[in-house]
Amino acid sequence: MATVSPKRKNRRFLLKANQHLYRYSGIYFVVFFLLALIAFWSSYYGRLTAPMDFEMHFHGIAMTLWCIMLISQAFFIRFKKFSWHRFSGKLSYVLVPLVIISGFNIAHFTIENTPVGHPARYYQSALMFNSILVFAIIYGLAIYFRKKPLQHARYMVCTILPFITPITDRIIFKYIPALVSYAPTADGIRMVPALGFLLGQIILISLIIWDWKKNKQLNAFIIVWIPLTIYHLSVLHFYQYSFWHRFTEWLMGLPLS
Repeated sequence: MATVSPKRKNRRFLLKANQHLYRYSGIYFVVFFLLALIAFWSSYYGRLTAPMDFEMHFHGIAMTLWCIMLISQAFFIRFKKFSWHRFSGKLSYVLVPLVIISGFNIAHFTIENTPVGHPARYYQSALMFNSILVFAIIYGLAIYFRKKPLQHARYMVCTILPFITPITDRIIFKYIPALVSYAPTADGIRMVPALGFLLGQIILISLIIWDWKKNKQLNAFIIVWIPLTIYHLSVLHFYQYSFWHRFTEWLMGLPLS
C-alpha cells in the first residue's frame, strides 16, 4: 500500500489551511475599496467633473487602479484563472511605479502648504512619504517571492496596510468625530492617524497569530510587521528631530510636484 510522504502531507495541510486566504482575500479587498470610496467621496469620487488639481487626479486614478487590480487578482486565483492572474501581475510592473510616483507627487503638493518649521510639516512628511516607502518594500517582497504562491499572497494582502490611515482619518472626522478626542496630541497636533495605526497593528498581529496557529509559520506577516511598525513610530516621533527636518526640506527641494 502506497504511503504519502511527510513532505506531501505537510504541503496538503498548508494548502488546506490557506484556502481561507485564497477564498476570502478578494472580499477583503472589496471592503477596503468600498471604505476608500466612502472616505474619499466628498473630496474626490463625488466631484470627478469639478475642477481639480492634476496631483489629485494622478494619485486618485493610480490608487483606484491599484485597488481594482488587487480585487481582480484575488478573484482570478479564487476561480483558477491563473493565466489572467499572471497577466494582471505583470501590469503591476507599470502600475506600482505610478502609485509610488503619484504618492510622492501628492505628498510634496500637500506638504508645500504647511509653513517651514511648523511641526505639522514634518509630521505630514513622515505620514505621507514613509507610507509610500513601506508600500514599495512590501510590494518588492511580493514580487521577490512571486514563485512561492503562499508567501506571495501574504505580501500582496499586506500592501493595503500602509494606506489604511487616509481612509480611517476621513471616516473618523466625517462620521465618527467622537473618536478624535481619543487620538494622542503632540505640539498641538491631534494625531488621528494613530487610531488607524492601531487598527493596522490589530489586523497584522491577528494575521501573525492566525498564520502560526494554522500553518506554524512566522515569515511573511511578521516580516511586514517590522517596516510597518517603524513607519508608525516614525510618524509619531520623527517630527521632533532635526535630522528629519533636514531630510524633509531636502525632499521638498526636489521637483516632485
